Amino acid sequence: MVNPDTVGAQSLRDQESKFAVSQYGGSRVPGDFHLIENFAGSRERLDEDGLLAGDVLRDPVKVFERQREDLAKRSRMVDDPEHSPARAVTAETATAPIAFAASEVDLPNNALADPMAGIGVHHFADELMTGSTAEPVITTLEFEIGVADAAVDQSNGGKSFRTPWWCLRAHRYQTILQPDSEHIEDTLIMLAELACFEHKCGARFAITEAIYNCPRCGGLLEVRLMGEADGLGWKKVWRERRMCNGPLDQSGVWRYRELLPFDAHEAAVVTLREGNTPLLDAPRAAEYGGLDRITFKHQGFNPTGSFKDNGMTCGVAQAIRLERKRVACVSTGNTSASMAAYASAAGLDSIVFIPHGNISYGKLAQALEYGARTLQVEANFDEILALVRALADRLGIYLLNSINPFRIEGQKSIVIEMLDQRDWNPPDWIVLPGGNLGNVSAFGKALRELQEFGLIHKLPRLAVIQAEGAAPFYDYFQKRDEFRRVADPKTLATAIKIGDPVSWPKALHEVSSTDGVVEKVSEQEIADAKAIVGRCGIGCEPASSATLAGIRKLTKARVIRSNEDAVAVLTGNVLKDPDYIYRYHTGQLQDPEGLRLKSNFGNAPVVVPNDPDAIARILEP
Repeated sequence: MVNPDTVGAQSLRDQESKFAVSQYGGSRVPGDFHLIENFAGSRERLDEDGLLAGDVLRDPVKVFERQREDLAKRSRMVDDPEHSPARAVTAETATAPIAFAASEVDLPNNALADPMAGIGVHHFADELMTGSTAEPVITTLEFEIGVADAAVDQSNGGKSFRTPWWCLRAHRYQTILQPDSEHIEDTLIMLAELACFEHKCGARFAITEAIYNCPRCGGLLEVRLMGEADGLGWKKVWRERRMCNGPLDQSGVWRYRELLPFDAHEAAVVTLREGNTPLLDAPRAAEYGGLDRITFKHQGFNPTGSFKDNGMTCGVAQAIRLERKRVACVSTGNTSASMAAYASAAGLDSIVFIPHGNISYGKLAQALEYGARTLQVEANFDEILALVRALADRLGIYLLNSINPFRIEGQKSIVIEMLDQRDWNPPDWIVLPGGNLGNVSAFGKALRELQEFGLIHKLPRLAVIQAEGAAPFYDYFQKRDEFRRVADPKTLATAIKIGDPVSWPKALHEVSSTDGVVEKVSEQEIADAKAIVGRCGIGCEPASSATLAGIRKLTKARVIRSNEDAVAVLTGNVLKDPDYIYRYHTGQLQDPEGLRLKSNFGNAPVVVPNDPDAIARILEP
């Protein structure tokens, strides 16, 4: 038995021992998991006899990425479901980089699993001695030391520890490991953590933290993936999965799960076979936009009719992983429909907050049909979001707006699938509408990761199109002085009617990194472009058509050349705003100021008598 009250430390600089871990089969041992507490950090951490001081610190920890990746590749924990929780199963020995005494340490049912927030490369002693100067060579691996149970034998001569009761944390490299109860699998490729997007801060957190902003600086968070990529292997596997009938493989999001932070958590996934959206050629739209050729990536083919499904499947999976029972969002339409559908499929309660009188009935009908509790608030989107964030923290509700970094992870798949469909040949431009700017953030992140992992050879330029009455990002991008929100955003394109987009810092980084541009278009330009998309036999919601309107404007300004390869993203289905369509084609559509828009490409219905001759005359060429 080891008594930690009398444990000292010795220099382990040259030790190259092995790391053995034994695990109980399949059962969950109750209790919290803690980090190694300041073990052998410096002589000041020890008392005059070289013993471990009792007043251990709980300093913030950071991540040492290369070391973490090494552990993920080289350490594999074992699981033996044939053994009961009361018996230790045979331990499997893993070589360095991690080493400590097999006879002193056990990890019951806590095999390492993604996500891990940190690992290290130094070693634990087989025997702890007192009186030595503490060389700070111990680094972090979460484990628990308990009372030795000599009655339970292990094949390697080690002992079982069934009652965890003491935890230590090394602080030399300030690294952490946050294991989960799932077991590591041989398919583990990527490790993941949450990281502050603000470069000056750079704080990092466990992937299981239920946070939306950095607790230290208030900055946005993003998921960071670490590990070695197998670009050619991934491409082959992803293509083969198209032919599989498994639910995850049939999903256009989870098919690419190697680039998502849910390894070993597939049981938490709820899929409605989202993604799988087509690339559509549109010659008439290309001519209208001043291009030789244009391709639409139409996210309106998703289960609930918008791109939000790509992100929502991941957001709900994270809610399940965190064991949350209620989820909520603020929505002008698409988000509410998507969240309600996925929450219902997962058996979660969903709460939708919408601006009173500022939502399409086509979208609201979906949320009601899927069983969401819907609250209409007399405020605009940005004001309601602030309200709901406060309520979410108070009531333990998991927030699923695009500030949620896991929503962004799912929306990455739009670009991944697009490039897969193009045989990994990036276009010159990807053009998309800009509202809360979550998609811009997701697209840029996906492109960065794909290039970093060697799946693409160049970055397409991003073009973000906003409506004139809700264009704070456009204004900031032109002046670069201070980001000023639009207090009262106005546009008929409700999906992008947002005056204070939370993701603008990420969007700025992604657009700048790709040498991209930001443009704004009028209500008339949006309406006419929407009619043209419809004439292509495709159709889309008003916010989607901002892409074609923006392309037309950018080609006239010679920012986009006519011979360049452009993919325009249509974010929502044509049936999302049916009233808008009818009013435009009948000449009744008015802008937010009450001015009637021209029906330049109108197609009004004609009232005819019940007379075949009269109808024949009307239909004659």
